[in-house]
Amino acid sequence: MRYRTFPNTSIRVSEIGFGTWTVSTGWWGDASDADAIAMMRSALDEHGVTFFDAADAYGNGRAERQIAEAFRGRRDEIVIGTKVGYDIYDEEAQRSRRGQQELPMRTDPDFIRMAVDRCLERLGTDYIDVLQIHNAKMEHVRDAELWGTLRELKNAGKIRAWGAAFGPAIGWLYESVELVEREPDVNTIQMIWNVLEQHPGSAMIEAARRHAPDCCFNVRVTHASGMLEGKYTVDTVFPENDHRRHRPRSWLVNGVEKVKRLEFLTQGMTLGQAALRWLLEEPLVVTALPNIYDADQLAEFAAASELPALSDEAMQRIEELDAMNFGVDEEPMKYKGAMTRSEGADIDLQDARNPVSRPVAGAPSGR
Repeated sequence: MRYRTFPNTSIRVSEIGFGTWTVSTGWWGDASDADAIAMMRSALDEHGVTFFDAADAYGNGRAERQIAEAFRGRRDEIVIGTKVGYDIYDEEAQRSRRGQQELPMRTDPDFIRMAVDRCLERLGTDYIDVLQIHNAKMEHVRDAELWGTLRELKNAGKIRAWGAAFGPAIGWLYESVELVEREPDVNTIQMIWNVLEQHPGSAMIEAARRHAPDCCFNVRVTHASGMLEGKYTVDTVFPENDHRRHRPRSWLVNGVEKVKRLEFLTQGMTLGQAALRWLLEEPLVVTALPNIYDADQLAEFAAASELPALSDEAMQRIEELDAMNFGVDEEPMKYKGAMTRSEGADIDLQDARNPVSRPVAGAPSGR
């Protein structure tokens, strides 16, 4: 395993991290606490994974409790990221929630401080390495008091780095752009970015490069909800409790067709590993957070860190394929968040197929 450092901090993390959403929410199938804890311990002890990403909303604190149990007495060996912003303490909202429906959000200073203290209790620690506002919207981006509260928590030693996670669906371009413009000392952004879904993540990185010198990225949905693992067919059927079952069939059919055009990446590595190598060619990415739900997958993804970089030719070919939507004619992506800005736009990347340049494979990566 190779490691990267959050700029201008002492926070050093594994290039491949462990996102706990899959083992704590029940939306990727059912995993017991014992299974989750065993897998986390294996990630650290057998594969060198040190970054574990959670949220208070993942299983209403379940993910944080799993981390605490997995690494009791070993706090200094791991880096913990978590997120706050959803009011998981509103019992009435919890009772009326259906499926993945969003809970109400609260980001006033008193609530944020309370939520952080509750996270600390569940995690069994007195500091959080990386705290992010969960699925931040434009109203939160423009709330200077919110980011001031995170700075105060950092100064108090309760958190070491702060930022925002944007999602849950692809989008949120100008929320990210405005954040790095308004709060240039932001430490990190968590976003959705992968070979098949490059926009708007590429534009978000470019905005950070221009405006926020110490901002880095931790990336989720690295495999396009499993599509880039290369195991789906048009006949794949997802279990009842799997969130992918509720996607339109066109997502599966078109995705399988796109993946066929990436077979050239599977020389010397799996497609799932190549997808991670593509992310790690970007110097501003400090860690990638693949969805991990069994031991074989953990071993496969963790090994990607030590594999050779993708060739310049492979990177160029991926860029060309992205520009032509991988040869698939489909309806344009329906984005969430602010995807246009009529005045004062610092970057003009409203076309989902307009790639952003980045260092070629083999360039310094800040490892």
